Amino acid sequence: MPLKRDPHHQRDHHESAATEIDQLSEMLSQDQSKHARRLLKSMHPAKIASLLERLPREQRVAALHQIDARTEPKVLAQLSPALRTQLTWDLDADSDSSRDTGSDPDAGSGEEPETQLNLVLDALDQGKLKRIAKLFRKLHPARIAGLLESLPATERARVWDMVESERSAKVLRHLHEEVRRRLAAEMDLEHLVEAARGLEPDDLVDLIQDLPTATGRQILDAMDQRERERLQSMLSYPEDTAGGLMNMDQVAVRGNIGVGTLLRYLRLREELPPNTDKLFVIDRRHQYQGILRTERLLTARPEQSIAELMETDFEPVPADQSSDAVAQRFEEEDLSSAPVIDADGRLLGRITIDDVVDVIREQGARALTGMTGLDEETDMFAPVLASSRRRAVWLGINLITAFLAAWVIGLFEGTLEQVVALAVLMPIVASMGGIAGSQTLTLVIRGLATGQLGRSNTRILLLKEMGIGLLNGLLWALVVAALAILWFGNWTIGAIIAVAILLNLLCAALSGVAIPLLMSRLGIDPALAGSVVLTTVTDIVGFFAFLGLATLILL
Repeated sequence: MPLKRDPHHQRDHHESAATEIDQLSEMLSQDQSKHARRLLKSMHPAKIASLLERLPREQRVAALHQIDARTEPKVLAQLSPALRTQLTWDLDADSDSSRDTGSDPDAGSGEEPETQLNLVLDALDQGKLKRIAKLFRKLHPARIAGLLESLPATERARVWDMVESERSAKVLRHLHEEVRRRLAAEMDLEHLVEAARGLEPDDLVDLIQDLPTATGRQILDAMDQRERERLQSMLSYPEDTAGGLMNMDQVAVRGNIGVGTLLRYLRLREELPPNTDKLFVIDRRHQYQGILRTERLLTARPEQSIAELMETDFEPVPADQSSDAVAQRFEEEDLSSAPVIDADGRLLGRITIDDVVDVIREQGARALTGMTGLDEETDMFAPVLASSRRRAVWLGINLITAFLAAWVIGLFEGTLEQVVALAVLMPIVASMGGIAGSQTLTLVIRGLATGQLGRSNTRILLLKEMGIGLLNGLLWALVVAALAILWFGNWTIGAIIAVAILLNLLCAALSGVAIPLLMSRLGIDPALAGSVVLTTVTDIVGFFAFLGLATLILL
């Protein structure tokens, strides 16, 4: 016996649908695109399709603009063919109108990044999010990532919804760690797993490490057993080691097979992993034996064996080697890929140049931002509280060092009261020492990072920098002394500042070499804290020398 539908339930359902249509229609008519987007995001695709069918034609396109790129195909699949065709035509007509207003996404795909960013911002202001989706379809994932990082957090979330599911994984790969973590946290698990499947294993490992533990475990559980075991093996290594950098898409072969057999095997694969400039030779126990370069393979005779052609002197990379050391070797030897082995000599995977480029970029960013206490992965549009908390620590450290310099000045308060000209000239002494010391500091930090500076040549570098400090000190001491004499008409003050500058530049050269070496031995990154310590030393020495000499001679 068929069940009778409850008329009250049907009436409630129709009333609910009518209310939602009225709400959506009102939001669209009042240009409340954010509210409309939020309402549509909470609905099932079938329900969104039902609402689109009931909306007036002029509001359908406006509503479709607020549907994210991952949900749009599911919504369109629920529509009748006639309505689907009509919506597609209306969207194309809307794009044609954007050309007249200078907001054409087709034109933006070949423009400068600033122009593309302006197109995205204009589309956000007008609520025409599908223009962003159209622009993104023509851009490289790395450029999309750059545009996302150029937006504040709220707008970034809206724009991220316009990235198609099949491309979201590639875009995630190019995002900085903090931005990637925030966007991934906003994705539902289904879309996140779908995006994760499109990532290379090494990039997927990086993503899992950035996510909350529970979310990372859910992604692993969604993978098949073989893929899950590979990922868990890679996750067992710290991300700043060779094991954390490697991927497991290498081509490994036995040394006892022939060239003809290997070529037939490679043809069966149809496609080689990216950056495959060499194959790795192993034995039956998976022990690393050597490499076979692809150019050598292609020019060999079919009857030759792999053992005849392989290079046994190519050093593999230990899995626990630091990523900085790996980057240095790739740079020195101009490598495109290198094998990674465990402590027992078994082949684990390989590191490719694209991963090393990321390490080098991070090194440069760390050196640049570390001197001011900023994290190189910090999101430019991170929340105010998070950013202020990071910077407050370094402002506090700087305050302590400033008080030390002020304390030295306070020791000579009586001298400054009697000879006011000294207060005018003090910044010159401090500035000259700070700049000279920073030059030496930068040189030494670079030498430590590249491995060019060690115990054997430290003394030579120190003598060289002291010589530079002496010559520059004599030159600029005479220049500043002459200017001080012309300014104040006092030969004694000119002589005092000349001696102070000479002493401070010599101290700056010594400190610029000694401070990073000492910090490196203590396990502290000199790029992060070296400039703060150096500035404190040159300020204190400069003020003490200048004011101390003035006290002895003038009073």
